[in-house]
Amino acid sequence: MGVVEEAHNVKVIGSGEKIVVLGHGFGTDQSVWKHLIPHLVDNYRVVLYDNMGSGPTNPDYFDFERYASLEGYAYDLIAILEQLQFDSCIYLGHSLSSMTGVVASIFRPDLFSKLILLSASPRFINTDDYYGGFEKEDIDQLCQAMESNYKSWIDGFAPLVIGGDMDSVAVQEFSRTLFNMRPDIALSVYRTIFTFDLRHFLSRVTVPCHIIQSSKDLAVPVAVSEYIHQNLGGKSIVEVISTEGHLPQLSAPEITIPVLVRHISHDISTDAS
Repeated sequence: MGVVEEAHNVKVIGSGEKIVVLGHGFGTDQSVWKHLIPHLVDNYRVVLYDNMGSGPTNPDYFDFERYASLEGYAYDLIAILEQLQFDSCIYLGHSLSSMTGVVASIFRPDLFSKLILLSASPRFINTDDYYGGFEKEDIDQLCQAMESNYKSWIDGFAPLVIGGDMDSVAVQEFSRTLFNMRPDIALSVYRTIFTFDLRHFLSRVTVPCHIIQSSKDLAVPVAVSEYIHQNLGGKSIVEVISTEGHLPQLSAPEITIPVLVRHISHDISTDAS
């Protein structure tokens, strides 16, 4: 195993000619895909990896400057794919990693046959002509709460994002992976995500994109999925699923997993016909 693979805890499982790469979002790690993996391994080679800064990675490898923008994550993804020597893959990215896939596909479109974007947003903060769901003051307050008491912040943040109470398995799982992050790294990643503006990248995307969105997501209003669809440079399709929360693959797998499998197995022209 190469240095890049080891640093990101890369795992390649399953069998099949086509390759599916799974990228997780903020506060989680590759375990967030546990409900999806059994549905893929018989037909695909599945690549799992952890974003730098997530709990299972070595915090000493986290470069605060590199990961102050999504380009750092995109270069990591490209490095993983190059080291594995894959010609092309289906990339399923959740939240942070959905936009990582968008940026990486602009740099290296040859590496991606299509992108599946789950709970994606190019910008979380509202502007005069764009509704991202948050005011800047909201983000500042959340960052202050993280700095003052990280554990207490998790107790409040996890149920809001998942859309459940503290007793739910999904909230407990998300709380666990959040707590595994070093607090200063979590704050840095959080600031990066909630202050980026990647809208200008969308028109440069040529790889087909499947946009999948919960009908009720505190972090990403449904209008954002339509915005992405309208502004992408290549073919795209949107599916809004009847789930609540930002991590439907964890909180509502019985609804979400069949949708993800269908988008992995069918291309846009097939879905649209």
